Amino acid sequence: MSRIVVFGAGGRGGRAAVDEARRRGHQVTAVVRDPDRHPDLGSDGVRLVAGDVTEAADVARIAAGHQAAISSVYDPGTAPDVFFTAAARALLAGLPRAGVPRLVVVGLASVLETADGTPLMDTAGYPQEYRSFSLGHAAGMAVLRAESGLDWVVLSPAGDFDHGGARTGRYRTASAEAGSRISYADFAIALLDEIDRPTAYRIQLGVERG
Repeated sequence: MSRIVVFGAGGRGGRAAVDEARRRGHQVTAVVRDPDRHPDLGSDGVRLVAGDVTEAADVARIAAGHQAAISSVYDPGTAPDVFFTAAARALLAGLPRAGVPRLVVVGLASVLETADGTPLMDTAGYPQEYRSFSLGHAAGMAVLRAESGLDWVVLSPAGDFDHGGARTGRYRTASAEAGSRISYADFAIALLDEIDRPTAYRIQLGVERG
């Protein structure tokens, strides 16, 4: 059993990660901006706390005593390039200070490469209305790649989430493909596998239903 801290635990990806971690018997700290909006998270042995993932001091304080961290964060009130780079810098600074060696980040399929090496967002016909959000994620990943002091991996759906999909217990890694799908529950299995039995280091991987 490990102690795992989940930043962005109030979103769908974060909640799925909390559920899977508890299913495996881990102790979980769920970090959100406003705990009053997520009272249901503070049950079943989950510690619910307020925190700012863009502040290294907050990250270090909350993450102390944990063995791994998951980041599934998003701030609709901040420009994506500003938010995701600030979060990456704070995690890179705060987690080592807290003695946390492993970070698993929830990424985007749009910045994942297809089989021929093209980012999905640059393929023909891919929707462009959220391109600034995708570029913000890419900027955050660039911050991670420039730092060598933390063991991290970014996992993304290979295409998109199957928002109503059930837990099957199966997934596989895959290159980006717009039609690919995976449920949040199965995606969370991949997240926790990269904590319990890590196989990927300092890269982005896509996952889809198995």
